[in-house]
Amino acid sequence: MQRSGPTDPAGDRHWRGSARLAVSCALLFCAMALLVDWDAGSLTALRALLWVSLSTAVGAVLLPPRVSAGPGWLAVRTTWRRHVVRTDALTAVRQYDGPSSHLVLRDIHGHRLELDPRILADNPLLWHELDTGVRRSLERGTLRQGAGVLDRLGHRIDDESLQAVLRASGLS
Repeated sequence: MQRSGPTDPAGDRHWRGSARLAVSCALLFCAMALLVDWDAGSLTALRALLWVSLSTAVGAVLLPPRVSAGPGWLAVRTTWRRHVVRTDALTAVRQYDGPSSHLVLRDIHGHRLELDPRILADNPLLWHELDTGVRRSLERGTLRQGAGVLDRLGHRIDDESLQAVLRASGLS
């Protein structure tokens, strides 16, 4: 029996669709490579293994990180590693803008993780868990760098949510 409730971690609700797309692209690449090689008459078992291996690597590169959060923690699982920070014990938050905007969070235990701020904007439960942990960090006095970054991000997320509600209701 599966439990649900406040102890279940919040997760990225769009991850499954993105993961499905990554796997589909890798499978399509594999099928096309095998088909072209077969049509050219040069497909061997070794070349087929090479194409399957290369397709697996493409899938691993395209697979998006999986973000989850719970009371006092935020985790990002990539293909090879899992990074976890204590959001109730953050020391620094930085945002890097540019072609690949990302947040970097550090906690008092020396743990560090990076994530795309759009994931937080698209997942209100993840944002809520992070915001709650940040407030605890501020109360405890551990967060010394980046409180303004999270304030600006919070205002942007709230503005985007408000615009979405207004568009859905036909008022905008």
